[in-house]
Amino acid sequence: MPPSNFLAKLLGPILAVVAVGVPMNRKSLGALAQGVLGNPALLFLLGFLDFVSGLAIVLIHNVWVADWRVISTLLGWLLIVRGMVRILIPDQVKPCGAKLLKSPNAATASLAVALVLGLVPSYFGYAH
Repeated sequence: MPPSNFLAKLLGPILAVVAVGVPMNRKSLGALAQGVLGNPALLFLLGFLDFVSGLAIVLIHNVWVADWRVISTLLGWLLIVRGMVRILIPDQVKPCGAKLLKSPNAATASLAVALVLGLVPSYFGYAH
């Protein structure tokens, strides 16, 4: 199976399920997010996992084309950047994260983007 299809089948459902599940569990996940922001060790660990995951994606799939396959590449690079930010400047992550948690529009927009970024690769990975 080509890496593009594998990543579409892996990342697509993960993003789609998270995008649907977060609003269904907003209160408990809000408390979880606040707990992560208040725990430097957990923030570092999540940054490390983001960085490693993103790097693995980019190493096997750094494909810059004008079609659906670029989604996996973009997600890989975004994970690398998010991981680096969480590891290198965690003190700046806390206020930004707290601000995003208070903004229902930011959360809704983020979840809508995550849903699209989940459904498009899922379609091409499974149905196409």
